[in-house]
Amino acid sequence: MTIQQFRQSAIRQLSSSPSPALDVDVLLQWVLGKDRTFILFNRTQELTPQQESILAESVSRRMTGLPIAYITGHKEFFGLDFEVNRSVLIPKPDTEVLVENAANFLLDQYAKNPRILTICDMCTGSGCVGISLLKFLCEEGTIRAEHIPAVTMCDISREALDTARKNADSILSKSQRQKMTFVHTNLFDNLGKTRAGVFDIIVSNPPYVPATETTELLKDGRSEPRLALDGDVNPDGTPSSSSDGLELIRRLIPQAKRFVIPGGMLILETGEYNAMATEEIMKDLEFRDTKLYYDLEGQLRNVSGIR
Repeated sequence: MTIQQFRQSAIRQLSSSPSPALDVDVLLQWVLGKDRTFILFNRTQELTPQQESILAESVSRRMTGLPIAYITGHKEFFGLDFEVNRSVLIPKPDTEVLVENAANFLLDQYAKNPRILTICDMCTGSGCVGISLLKFLCEEGTIRAEHIPAVTMCDISREALDTARKNADSILSKSQRQKMTFVHTNLFDNLGKTRAGVFDIIVSNPPYVPATETTELLKDGRSEPRLALDGDVNPDGTPSSSSDGLELIRRLIPQAKRFVIPGGMLILETGEYNAMATEEIMKDLEFRDTKLYYDLEGQLRNVSGIR
């Protein structure tokens, strides 16, 4: 079977996917170890029996609803290649806006007072936010080499932290990697009861999807961890009485306030449906200069406040 023959057949099989041609091309690039240009200009090349077998199995898995990123084990985010698996959410393009907004604030703070900035990435998952933020800040050109920011990566899932560590090891330079600390914690529980005013910024993409919507989302076979989606949970992980996806955020914001320095920022990703409610929670807790930000599709996505 040639590349073109497989491509045509697989696109037909994946007709229910929102992007069948893209799915097939990504699988071909992954199995062949070639870029899309190679695939387009070598359509008559014969696939090996092993390549055919892997591709056929991958198409079958995709037909169950399993995302391409979980099949290949990789997802690009902020121009970087992240390892992903079913213990972490697949990085989404709209979350890149969270990195950009956090970076803008930190560069402004550094311009006012050059020093080692301190960052907390709460609910880090694959580590895509914290790792991308650190790498960008180190390579943007403003921050001096002796001022590499210190980043604390936090998650309730040990498996997610293991994935984040692997991504830090593969993406960051040795000097950058040495500035990262990984903490297994339920929100801020294990960051120290007496520590306060630690971070210049706390950035987080926490679970914020309402429980009922989470259940519906997971019916399509995407296999993303409910733990990283459902925002309607109590501290012990049991279902809460809320239905707006904000139960966890209602705990996160007051806890975060203790750990942000005066003048520091808390910035969160939320759903377009509960961003304004998140801003009101920040205001009620006396965060000042609260702000709403839009994602790549023009939907409300980030909320920030200054302590």
